[in-house]
Amino acid sequence: MIARYEELDWQKTRMGELMLRRRADPATGEMIYEVRLEDEYLMSSLFTVAEEELATLGLAAATGDRLNVLVGGLGLGYTAVTALGDARVARLEVIDALPAVIGWHERKLLPVSAQLVDDSRTTLTHDDFFAVMRGAPGRRHDAILLDVDHSPRHTLDPSHADLYTEAGLTALARHLADRGVFALWSDDPPDDEFLQTLGAVFDDSRAHVVDFDNRLTGGVSSNTVYVGIKR
Repeated sequence: MIARYEELDWQKTRMGELMLRRRADPATGEMIYEVRLEDEYLMSSLFTVAEEELATLGLAAATGDRLNVLVGGLGLGYTAVTALGDARVARLEVIDALPAVIGWHERKLLPVSAQLVDDSRTTLTHDDFFAVMRGAPGRRHDAILLDVDHSPRHTLDPSHADLYTEAGLTALARHLADRGVFALWSDDPPDDEFLQTLGAVFDDSRAHVVDFDNRLTGGVSSNTVYVGIKR
């Protein structure tokens, strides 16, 4: 049976043609949402475990109440919504460079959109996360959760690469409160070189391998979540 896609949105962006589409799973009837950038497959609601674990593992390392959390990269919204599930979170800001993605959620086109935008703790901000991290800190965050690039070595835009250096991570750490947490999603296996760089800036740095069932291959796939605590 051939899956038929319904195009929910298409926009020309500074990074190329961006498309949001959905289809019904022929076997289960479940609606599956997918995002493509040019010819590159970015994300699917079939695979959300690691996005959710980015928030779960990052916030597990955070201490205190009334947490102020910053998410870099909105995507399908699963990282942000999982963070809101932690009762300690008092404020959640999500930064995304593409206004189209923010618009999808404001129009409630995605499964978790209403849960995200109807929560009074949520602020959606159109900005360049990487430029914000290079700039002077304003409000300091108890946790920064980042899911934009495929990995520290495979970035969506060359301008992102400097964040994954020791200097870039040091600049990011200025935006964290004392003992604040930085957590990063990666599609690649743990990278020892990047983990060493992370450890040069953050305490208790580690790479968590997140396994999940892959319904497309019938096997198990994995992503990586890096977590470090500001020293």
